Amino acid sequence: MSAFPFNARRVTSIVGMIVLVFVALGFNRRLEEFNLLNKQYELVRTQATQAGQTQIALQTKAAYAKSEQAVAEWARTNGHYIQDGDLPVVPLGQPGEASDELSAPAPTSTPMTNVETWWDLFFGER
Repeated sequence: MSAFPFNARRVTSIVGMIVLVFVALGFNRRLEEFNLLNKQYELVRTQATQAGQTQIALQTKAAYAKSEQAVAEWARTNGHYIQDGDLPVVPLGQPGEASDELSAPAPTSTPMTNVETWWDLFFGER
């Protein structure tokens, strides 16, 4: 008689357990991949929603920029234009008083050396 008796039932149960372990490992891998894909799906969906909202906002701004109201607003605020019937007001100083434009010195810029430029790029403002 041999040291290990050959029992078909024991062999099939061991082979069955090994197969079950591999099936469980494969199932676990698929679940991890499914969770990763779900996270990626949610991220892409969020980005698509944000892109759609940005597109709508930009279309709204573009439509407003093409409107007559936007042109009139710009002309009166930034363009310094007047409409018919407006009375333009130009502030004048007192007679004999020096104007503010002449008394304010013009700022001069000093060029930075290469070392200062690199220092600011790496370490920020001094």
